[in-house]
Parts: sequence; structure tokens; C-alpha cells
Amino acid sequence: MTGEEKILEVNDLKKYFPIRKGFFKRVVGHVKAVDGVDFTIKKGETLGLVGESGCGKSTLARTVLKLLEPTAGNVIYNDQGIKKDLAETEGKELRKLRRNIQMIFQDPFSSLDSRLSVRDIVAEPLTVQGIGKNRKERTEKVKELLEQVGLNSYQMNRYPHEFSGGQRQRIGVARALALNPELIICDEPVSALDVSVQAQVLNLLSDLQKELGLTYLFIAHDLGVVEYISDRIMVMYLGKIVEVSDADDLYESPKHPYTEALLKSIAAGDPFSDKPREALEGTVPDPANPPSGCKFHTRCPYCSDLCKTKEPDLIPTLDDYDSYVACHFSDSLDLKSFEK
Repeated sequence: MTGEEKILEVNDLKKYFPIRKGFFKRVVGHVKAVDGVDFTIKKGETLGLVGESGCGKSTLARTVLKLLEPTAGNVIYNDQGIKKDLAETEGKELRKLRRNIQMIFQDPFSSLDSRLSVRDIVAEPLTVQGIGKNRKERTEKVKELLEQVGLNSYQMNRYPHEFSGGQRQRIGVARALALNPELIICDEPVSALDVSVQAQVLNLLSDLQKELGLTYLFIAHDLGVVEYISDRIMVMYLGKIVEVSDADDLYESPKHPYTEALLKSIAAGDPFSDKPREALEGTVPDPANPPSGCKFHTRCPYCSDLCKTKEPDLIPTLDDYDSYVACHFSDSLDLKSFEK
């Protein structure tokens, strides 16, 4: 069950990568991968984050966890009633906070060290944080974690190459659970898996959330996947959040043209359905040279002159102050809902 307590607050978060040219490698511009993002996550909920490849989702995840140094902004984590800014935290204090915020990575083939056994991979967070009196105690914890994610403890002496993609991702989940975190950032955890295996991993994450009271930031480029697991959904385009909404409301009544385009691209669940799957035309613009005004106006069928010159703010929708949209004409557009 989700509550009103906010476990994470992100304020005006930015991550710019410098572009260097010439013999002296002078900075001539910036790639604005994350460009002023604001959102909150409530304790116990799953907040989905969707958007096309290249829109900044993974960069946002790594910046929140400070695997990438933020250019600007704040990431406020509510540590048992004490609010701490990860963006301003360093050294031992940051390492301590990371016990409570862990990450499941996208590619189960590259995120696990092929030179280490499963036992050493899952036990590594315990070793780094100094948890467990000795190797034997940490090994017992590894056994418990592997059983918890649906693997047999006798497999812990094997190496990653001996497992399937779905099993490898379960190992990644076990590693993320090792420190008993409150918040887990799932960076496209099922995108590299077969469809049947995706469902198994999603069910595992859902069961673990209920059992352990976890909070998720779940990142994906597929709205069909996010619908299954999320309570609320954020839509990201070119480094900015363009819509935030309750999951059901987003599918039934999208407020932003980009959300509508993403919904049209979802394939029907019924293979015999006549529902057409419409691809969004064009490509994501260069984040080093973004369009003026609304960043989506170059691909938007509802674009006007105002959209080309003035960037819309992310504001509450007229009917719900827990939902937000960044579109000049969101209250007048008749956007299509998702049809299964």
C-alpha cells in the first residue's frame, strides 16, 4: 500500500555533458541529457518512467543515485524522517545512504562480473558495507537471497555465463536486495529479456514489493510493461518530464501529445486484433542542440506558433493536482486513449 510520505524528492535536477573540441579541448557546448527534472516518489509506490531511447531516462537514474555527478539540482532522500540531499553528500555518508537506495541494471549480461562466482557477486555489497562478521555469515545471507529470488542456493558457486538471461537478472535482483534497501531504481530491468521471461521478472518484483515494502522507480521504454507494475507514470522527452499521471488515467486520458503517440505505438495484446500500431514519426532531436520552445514541437501534429517559441511549464492538470502536464493546449486537445 502506498502512503503520502515522500521517500524521494527531486528538484530541478540537471546533468549536462560538456562537448569539447580543438587541440585544447575547449568546451563549445553541452549535451543536456537531464534538463531541470522535478518529481517525488511516495513510500511503497512504483513510479514508472517512460520515453524513447535517448531521452535521458538512464542518465536520470544514475544521476539520482549519484553514479553520475549532477550538474545542478537536489535529490532529497527521506532517511527515517531526516531529509538528506544526495547531490551534496560525499564519502562515507554517501556510502551509508546507498544502503537504502539500490539499482537493478538493464543488461544482465554486462552488469555481472564474469570473473566472479554468484556467491561473490551477491555478497559484494555486504563486503563493501562491512556487513557480516565473516565469510560464513555472508554466505548464509547469499543463500537466503538466492532462494528469495527463485534460485537454488547450490547454484551460488557457478559463474554468470552458466545462467540464462532471466536467471542472471534474478541474480541482479538478489544483489540489489542484499543491503535491505527501501528504494530500488530499476533501469529497464526486462528490456533485454524474452517476453515470457519478462513476465516472470515483473511478477518477482511485484511479489518482493509486497513482501518487503519496497519502493520502485521503474524505467522502461515500453508503456505496455510499465502499465503492469506502476502506480503512477512519468513521461520523459529530451531530458524533460512532459507528463505525470496515475497509471490508469494515463492510458484512459492522456494529456500530452507525446504520451498519445507512445500509446499508439503499443501493440495489441490480442494477436488477432485489428488495432493498428502507429510508429511515432521522426527522431528525438539532438540534446546538444534542442529545438526552441516546446521540445516536442518538431514532431507534434498539434503544433502552433506558440509551441515553437515558448516552452511550456510542467503544471498541475485542471482536474487533478497530483497529475502534471507540460503542454500549452492540454486542456483543449482531444487526445486518444489506449485501445486494447
